Amino acid sequence: MDRADRVLREIEEQSEKEPMIIIGPIRGAILDEAVLRYRPRRVVEVGTLVGYSAIRMGRLMDPGGTITCLEVDGGVAAVAKANVARAGLEGVIEVKVGDALELLPALDGELDMVFIDAEKEEYLAYLRLAEPRIRRGGVVLADNVKRFASRMGDYLDYVRLSGRYSSRCIESESAFDPAGDAVEVSIKL
Repeated sequence: MDRADRVLREIEEQSEKEPMIIIGPIRGAILDEAVLRYRPRRVVEVGTLVGYSAIRMGRLMDPGGTITCLEVDGGVAAVAKANVARAGLEGVIEVKVGDALELLPALDGELDMVFIDAEKEEYLAYLRLAEPRIRRGGVVLADNVKRFASRMGDYLDYVRLSGRYSSRCIESESAFDPAGDAVEVSIKL
């Protein structure tokens, strides 16, 4: 087991003892599959928490690929940075502290992938701010779209009905909800 996988297991074990809302290994496999399938060079993650999902993606990135993580809470961002360093992914993952609604417009360059897992009512706002930089064929992943569907209806309507994306919902088990949860995977047309 390499360093990144070891750190992921440690975070999963910690989450079992002191629950924290990470994507976890089951829905995390959806992220793994997206990175392996779409081979993104530049990823933005909105909502990082302790860095679990960033490490999942970062360990599978091609050489030269980068992930910029946006986390509003400086305390958990510090934990994320420490986890990224322990995973040996400092050259791949950068954690920025601040409100994604302010940080997204300041990003430069084209994006290949965006992963959204932050304030549920703001998913559409995050997407709209990132959208001009998402390349055609770029992928947007949004977590918790089953569990919190009522709080992100505008986002789901947009990616499913606007004609700008080809979107599908992938349901899976969830450690936090016996009814399960889902990730929306949307390809920009």
